[in-house]
Amino acid sequence: MLKKRIIACMDIQDGEVVKGINFVDIKRAGDPIALAQRYVVEGADELVFLDITATIENRKTLINLVNTIASEINIPFTVGGGISTREQAVDLVRAGADKVSVNSAAIKRPELVREIAEVLGSQCAVVAIDTKYEDGEWWVYSAGGRIKTELKTVDWARQVAVLGAGEILLTSMNNDGTKAGFAIDITAEVARQVNIPVIASGGAGSIEHFEEVFTQTKATGALAASIFHYGEVSIPKLKQALKTNNINVR
Repeated sequence: MLKKRIIACMDIQDGEVVKGINFVDIKRAGDPIALAQRYVVEGADELVFLDITATIENRKTLINLVNTIASEINIPFTVGGGISTREQAVDLVRAGADKVSVNSAAIKRPELVREIAEVLGSQCAVVAIDTKYEDGEWWVYSAGGRIKTELKTVDWARQVAVLGAGEILLTSMNNDGTKAGFAIDITAEVARQVNIPVIASGGAGSIEHFEEVFTQTKATGALAASIFHYGEVSIPKLKQALKTNNINVR
């Protein structure tokens, strides 16, 4: 059984770490290099770096910043934001990313997932799915949560797994930034329907929320941002609590 991973997420806007609620009301949260270094010391298993306006502003992810952060840390590092070609994915891995995350571009052209998996390996190909519960169904959103698609979340998750994705980063927009807990129902369903690792994202506010998502779903990772950025939950205490509750963490 895979050990559970605690993942720190840095949403980057204009070179700074920011955090919002329900994908809006964005506030500054710190310097990405200093935060990345801190998370290594605190024992985060992985980092996720998302350039949240890259798709909207139609520009490439900040490769120089990726290069700098990668040179400062020694844990797996996923980069996403504005990646729309295989070449961009390769450039990011050359700059130091261990994995690349695609979202909007994969929705527009699903073959991109296969292309990245073929050139870099499935282990490098992460598909981020931003999902929102509306009218009795979980729908996929693109463009940083701004555009509703016609894709149902579970169907899209199954499709990207078949295309060669090595991992799904599943973010509930309803829960994002609320600190009210992860979206257990959709996380459980996606993790049940695919045979690749699923990272739960959106809503972490306490140690108990991590315990819930790891005991009530098959998610192999759980991601948080603000509670780690602002020291509301410490990663060492979180890991110790999970171990005390017989949850196998790294």
